[in-house]
Amino acid sequence: MTTFAPSLPQLRIGPHTVQPPVVLAPMAGITNAPFRTLCREFSGGKGLFVSEMITTRALVERNEKTMQLIHFDASETPRSIQLYGVDPVTVGKAVRMIVDEDLADHIDLNFGCPVPKVTRKGGGSALPYKRPLLRAILNQAVSHAGDLPVTIKMRKGIDDDHLTYLDAGRIAVEEGVRAVALHGRTTAQHYGGTADWDAIARLKEHVPEIPVLGNGDIWCADDAQRMMRETGCDGVVVGRGCLGRPWLFDDLVSAFEGTGTRREPRLREVAGVMLRHATLLGEWLGDEARGVIDFRKHVAWYLKGFSVGSEMRKKLAVTSSLDELGAQLNELDLDQPWPDGADGPRGRTSGNNRVVLPDGWLKDPYDCAGVSADAELDTSGG
Repeated sequence: MTTFAPSLPQLRIGPHTVQPPVVLAPMAGITNAPFRTLCREFSGGKGLFVSEMITTRALVERNEKTMQLIHFDASETPRSIQLYGVDPVTVGKAVRMIVDEDLADHIDLNFGCPVPKVTRKGGGSALPYKRPLLRAILNQAVSHAGDLPVTIKMRKGIDDDHLTYLDAGRIAVEEGVRAVALHGRTTAQHYGGTADWDAIARLKEHVPEIPVLGNGDIWCADDAQRMMRETGCDGVVVGRGCLGRPWLFDDLVSAFEGTGTRREPRLREVAGVMLRHATLLGEWLGDEARGVIDFRKHVAWYLKGFSVGSEMRKKLAVTSSLDELGAQLNELDLDQPWPDGADGPRGRTSGNNRVVLPDGWLKDPYDCAGVSADAELDTSGG
């Protein structure tokens, strides 16, 4: 049994108190309403759980898929939505729509996505390099948000020669952003290498006026507490560490409140969570088969480290009904204990990727002429 240290200070984002200071990172195709429900249940409703990334243009145009993605369960409070956009006017319209139609209680803006299809058009983690554009987007978001707090999530910069996070943090403060989250990697790193927690500490020193949240390489509750001790950050953002492990939020609550021990479920409990996850997806999508098919990508994450043969893993990865999924799970050795090493890295670990940017992007950080509306994706979630 592992016990944890006493509680740490609570996090305030505008009018919202987040205690313990733990935030679920937006992840495309992952942090939909069903997954947020699981994480929130394990946390006892404590923490902040952000939607997957929503494209502002698709929201303003009321894209059907987007309107489903912004659905929140009645028990979700505060409702937190992440927006992605490159056009200040469109971002402002999307924020105003959220306010006018009471669609959320907190808005986060994505400036951290390293995916080439986003950065090649100047979006995501490429955008903060263009300081005036970043400022214009933040100005429009905050000015249209009313009482809703606006926060941002970003990376260190494009690469080690083009760091932007300190300038971006200062611009955020000046434009009225209520908190900043920093993933301690550059775009070039994608998800490889080791997150630079020292950069999180430097950002905290640089923008003492607002909360700074740290993100990167939080695989267990001990990592979260260590990050806060070592960097002085005000909270943590947890992404890949909870893939196939939504009960990590139970561990985090126990750690920060100093009241419990780490959850190490046997495979039987894991299988039960897997079945519930697939069920929730089917209910959310309105179709059981679609829910089970969407769940397939989670199978390997849930089974990480357990002794499950390759043939059975293949079968589980092609299931198309809850009965089939349940029957196959029941064929496993469900008495297996939590595997050694299963708390380690999971999800994408690729790194050292060439950054794809618009032609001439790095010539002048103040020339924003190369950014156009087609930098936004046609649909949300990517």
